[in-house]
Amino acid sequence: MAYYRKLDNGIRLVIHEMPQTMSVSIGIAVRAGGAFETDAEDGISHFIEHMMFKGTPTRNYLQISEDFERIGSLSNAYTGKDTTMYYIKSTAEHMEETFDILADFFLNSTFPEEEMEKEKGVIIEEIMRSEDDPDDVCDDLIGYAAFGNTGYGRNMLGPESNVKGFTKDAMRAYMAKRYVPENIVIAMAGNIDINAAVAMVEKWFGSMPAVKGSCSEVPVKFLNQSLVITKKEVKQAHVDICFPGVSKEDPMSDAVSLLNSILGGGLSSRIFQTVREKMALAYDVGSYPAFYKETGIFIVSGGFKASKYMQAVDAIFGCIHDLKKNITPDEFSKAKEQFIASTIYNQESTNSMMTLFAKSMLLSDRLYDPEKRIAEIKKVSIDDLYAAAERVFVDSEASFSLVGPFEEPIPKRA
Repeated sequence: MAYYRKLDNGIRLVIHEMPQTMSVSIGIAVRAGGAFETDAEDGISHFIEHMMFKGTPTRNYLQISEDFERIGSLSNAYTGKDTTMYYIKSTAEHMEETFDILADFFLNSTFPEEEMEKEKGVIIEEIMRSEDDPDDVCDDLIGYAAFGNTGYGRNMLGPESNVKGFTKDAMRAYMAKRYVPENIVIAMAGNIDINAAVAMVEKWFGSMPAVKGSCSEVPVKFLNQSLVITKKEVKQAHVDICFPGVSKEDPMSDAVSLLNSILGGGLSSRIFQTVREKMALAYDVGSYPAFYKETGIFIVSGGFKASKYMQAVDAIFGCIHDLKKNITPDEFSKAKEQFIASTIYNQESTNSMMTLFAKSMLLSDRLYDPEKRIAEIKKVSIDDLYAAAERVFVDSEASFSLVGPFEEPIPKRA
């Protein structure tokens, strides 16, 4: 069982020992992201993530990178819909030195004005690159189709006008709401001396004020829209189909994951075999679920021949309708074995285990238990899959996004 401790100020610390490894992965997970932003803040979570690496009172941006690299450590970060994660990987020998650098920029970033202006340019380039990629455009559009430009419908980057206007005061105001102890989890996995790890966390984070911030849930309302963005220069039809799914803690979440494996989660899945291998309408097509604290989504996406994309859409719905009526024992067994295997493989990676422990504690306030997870997956029955399919795959609740040389959106299903 992993070590768990809640600091006096409310920060949660989880440590998973993996003594067979020679490395350590550490992450600081924050309940911040696009889903929590107002219109004026749209994109600020991502901007803050970038700016965290740009300098502290004792290190400039170059020194932060050099200090990590001098001891062979790796560092990175990402912003999601509901989580921002700062993470490092080091040898066990250099764990404390690496954590000191991570903690320094997490707690003491100064957001230099000159670096802010440079990073705005970097992120605007990122926005333009995303706008030039029809897959990215389609993925953003399906969020708007399902939720509107709010909550889980927001993308991470925000509009260019917002990025240009972000100020240090706006960043600090947002962090005062979201970057508070009760919204922070520190997770570690690897070859770790627990006493040493606890001491270094207390040293850096023990004195962080136990202020109250915003811990509200994300409002959820599915709009079930069908939207199109016309791009004459794009030669394929890029399509996303989104169904309302289930939340991270929903009892059906494992059944939905197994359904995904059968429907579109791999090369032998029904959609891939039908739309690509048999009909030759796509190079890449598949599906995936996303599980949030309050809700979830199930997405099917692909790029199709522009002249035949509705054939592909009809074929996808045909696969879904058939899945609701007929799941073979072989498909069920294979999906379950794949899920169990991926859970086991995660246990061999310090980074995977750190992430699983961090997100479980941040979003569900519970310790991740690898053995319990395998037992839960084994309990799922084929009847559970049929029940989940009936709940998730409702034609009239599907949202659509379409990007390509088209004027009209995909017709809604009755």
